[in-house]
Amino acid sequence: MRLDTRAWQYGDPSGAPVILVHGFRGDHHGLEGLAEALVARLPGVRAIVPDLPGFGETPAVPGRAHDLPLFAEWLRGFAAAVAPDGFAVLGHSFGSLVVSAALASGLPASRTVLVNPISAPALEGPQAALTRLAIGYYRAAELLPEPAARGLLGHPLIVRVMSEVMAKTGDRELRSWIHGQHAAYFSSFADASTLLQAFRASVSHTVSEFAPSLTGPTLLIAGERDDITPLVKQLELQRRIPGARLRIIPGTGHLVHYEAVADAAACTAEFLATASIAGATVGEDAA
Repeated sequence: MRLDTRAWQYGDPSGAPVILVHGFRGDHHGLEGLAEALVARLPGVRAIVPDLPGFGETPAVPGRAHDLPLFAEWLRGFAAAVAPDGFAVLGHSFGSLVVSAALASGLPASRTVLVNPISAPALEGPQAALTRLAIGYYRAAELLPEPAARGLLGHPLIVRVMSEVMAKTGDRELRSWIHGQHAAYFSSFADASTLLQAFRASVSHTVSEFAPSLTGPTLLIAGERDDITPLVKQLELQRRIPGARLRIIPGTGHLVHYEAVADAAACTAEFLATASIAGATVGEDAA
């Protein structure tokens, strides 16, 4: 696959690469804070955050269904292009599915971090009723012409409701900032068809499907109050991945990358510290 992928880089341009893969409907902005916090803790690391195909500034792939195999194929090709000598990889939410599918199909990551991994079927989470509403919403959009579908999918009120449901912080300023992020970047998809295909991929798979293939060092980071995947399912996933570590961040939900950036960066830095990435050993900054 040849695709003009847009990506943003943080930290030392010659540092050991860590590729961060964002979640559904987002773009690189969602992981920008985590990337910046990570390179601050690990000065020897270069964080690379691409926009997924069909999201942000990366175009959709012409003539292809945007299903999980396509995203996995894209990630393998992107990693080979930007980090041919080796890399670690991090995926958040839908990004955890993309990373896991890519690992199962040959992605040679040295270490893997999955933040808020999708570890349970879509209709089994604490908010199963809301998930059913979301499925109905996307199916309704699929029946509409492109302009009307885009208007429905990007409607500010619906985006705000999604944001309100996912945000768990009681900090009013942080909560307002999260809503602003979603308002600005949650509808930067190429077209309604691409978004709908990606949505089907997001609710049709779990990381657990790929657990037998996650044989390298793996860190799972979960929010205690995640409405998408309950903690019991994260514990089950940890048991299915040989040697996997699980860090649970109290008081947060599915937006660990917004609500607990410092904690997620600290967990990730500790996991990557002293690891060999692209032939280089990185160590955590004591400061």
